[in-house]
Amino acid sequence: MNANATILTELLLKERPSLLRLIRRIVGTTSDAEDVTQTLWLRIQTVTDTPPINDKQAYLYRLARNVALDRLRAGERREALFASGPISEEIAAPVPSAERHLIDQESLGIVLAAIAGLSPRCREVFILRKIENLRVVDIAERLGISPSMVTRHLQNALTHCMARLADTETGADAS
Repeated sequence: MNANATILTELLLKERPSLLRLIRRIVGTTSDAEDVTQTLWLRIQTVTDTPPINDKQAYLYRLARNVALDRLRAGERREALFASGPISEEIAAPVPSAERHLIDQESLGIVLAAIAGLSPRCREVFILRKIENLRVVDIAERLGISPSMVTRHLQNALTHCMARLADTETGADAS
């Protein structure tokens, strides 16, 4: 620790009760004043020896005031952000309709059936990648196949699943 930081730390310990009173007047509560004092100590640790500080006590009090005002302003910004009223319907995530829920359930069933219809190796590769979230190289190593073969299995699986979904949308499976 450099000389300025050391002296300012010692001064902070000596002047702590007075600094707490000053900070509490600015931020309003004792717990916030304690938090600001901790932040002040952290800020002091970053003070360098250049340029030299002539009046270290004045510097410490000015720094304490600045840190307290920064804390107060941050609280005001936070309050302004969250005090704008109730959350707009445009911001809140919409709840899917019952119809959307049924369509999604049906699509999930189609995809699960399509996965079940894959060859065992293709299905295993698909599950390792899409469900277990393994990397292609990890799947290749685990199954003893090349990464390009893993990629080919994934392409086949995705093409198969997308074709089953498309068949359902066009009504091809209803005939």
